[in-house]
Amino acid sequence: MEFFGVLIALTAITLPIWIIWLVLHYKSKSKEFSSLNANESQQLDELNMLAEKMAERIKTLETILDAESPEWRDNDAERSA
Repeated sequence: MEFFGVLIALTAITLPIWIIWLVLHYKSKSKEFSSLNANESQQLDELNMLAEKMAERIKTLETILDAESPEWRDNDAERSA
């Protein structure tokens, strides 16, 4: 009986420590993999800048098409349907 008492006491003491260690360990691992390094951050910034330029060009082209051929949006909708 004494053996089981010691075993239960040791389990009661060490189990919370192991649980806390596991939570903190995997929390730090997830932060390690989720953060971007400097090169990836720079590439993301460049891609964002290119996407903004492309969106601006598309707006310009749509403005030109609206001025030259106002029914182009209707024609595009008919082709899609």
